[in-house]
Amino acid sequence: MGKCMIIGCGGVASVAIHKCCQNSEVFEGIMIASRTKSKCDALKEKLQPTTKTVIETAQVNADNVDELIALINSYKPDVVLNLALPYQDLTIMDACLATKVHYVDTANYEPVDTAKFEYKWQWAYRERFEKAGITALLGSGFDPGVTGVFSAYAMKHHFDEINYIDILDCNGGDHGYPFATNFNPEINIREVSAKGSYIEDGKWVETEPMEIKRVYNFKGVGEKDMYLLHHEELESLALNIKGIKRIRFFMTFGQSYLTHLKCLENVGMTSIEPIMYEGKEIVPLQFLKAVLPDPASLGPRTVGKTNIGCIFRGKKDGKDKNYYLYNICDHQECYKEVGSQAISYTTGVPAMIGAMMIMTGKWNKAGVYNIEEFDPDPFMEALNKWGLPWEEDFDPVLVD
Repeated sequence: MGKCMIIGCGGVASVAIHKCCQNSEVFEGIMIASRTKSKCDALKEKLQPTTKTVIETAQVNADNVDELIALINSYKPDVVLNLALPYQDLTIMDACLATKVHYVDTANYEPVDTAKFEYKWQWAYRERFEKAGITALLGSGFDPGVTGVFSAYAMKHHFDEINYIDILDCNGGDHGYPFATNFNPEINIREVSAKGSYIEDGKWVETEPMEIKRVYNFKGVGEKDMYLLHHEELESLALNIKGIKRIRFFMTFGQSYLTHLKCLENVGMTSIEPIMYEGKEIVPLQFLKAVLPDPASLGPRTVGKTNIGCIFRGKKDGKDKNYYLYNICDHQECYKEVGSQAISYTTGVPAMIGAMMIMTGKWNKAGVYNIEEFDPDPFMEALNKWGLPWEEDFDPVLVD
């Protein structure tokens, strides 16, 4: 069918690359491009003997638009799948515009100097992508990503209007360390230490970090403490799903994680303000990242399951209706299949599927779109086929 350039070679990228190689019918060729070419080469060496997909590798600095343009022009992919850092979304979008190549990512842009992620920067590209006749698909991970597809699916098949969405992200995995983060520590800690927020009646309501806590009993995992966080998909779902009155996002955290995080915060280790240390400027959070276990190394030692999904409340044929759509994923099963834990797996699989939707022309609209703006059915089918089967509950326990 075509060629895909994948930028990034971390945990999520590794899963997406494994999945592209399992799906050679669509992905005839992939190029893995990252700042560290040796990582790309190692993955190629491991996977090339197992797949018909032709794998190429390259070194690229995703902060440099000209370098990106040159690489895209030399490889000529049908789509660029951005699995680098959220700080690099705009440079990669610029390069896709210049070369007229479709763009897919999993997380929205945030500037390096403020822990503020929102869609306005990427939405500003709408007209330019439309004029260029290419698609930018934003947020094709799990949350954002599958949670948006779930919302579109619920809207299409089960509701006339959806009034309340609660997104519940539960990681029941245990890696045995007193403190470690499941994905990029810098992004993870910025997310958790920021103020929480949710959308009610079209407005953002801000909360203190970790101020709102609920306990929920997750199928496959059990009872967990979960906390209200700010999360990017709230912003687009509030606009794209009909009838929304309130959307909230909850994530589970164990007490040990929160205690460690509080201590680190209290001593200034989570700060993104640069400080002088022995005549050199360092950012405390980046230093902390260097000290913590690499999330990619957690795979072999993580046991347990994740359960991520959405509880919808709304109306169908004038009657109130509740509906819960979720996926359960097993850390050890993921590790056996692709050598990574479920956090990377649940993001990497939908990243491959999003690129596939664009490459096969199933999703085809010029412009910049969030994932819930496309027909959810082919994506939902692909989730079942490629390792993230979903489950439904028509009488879920609601979150108060």
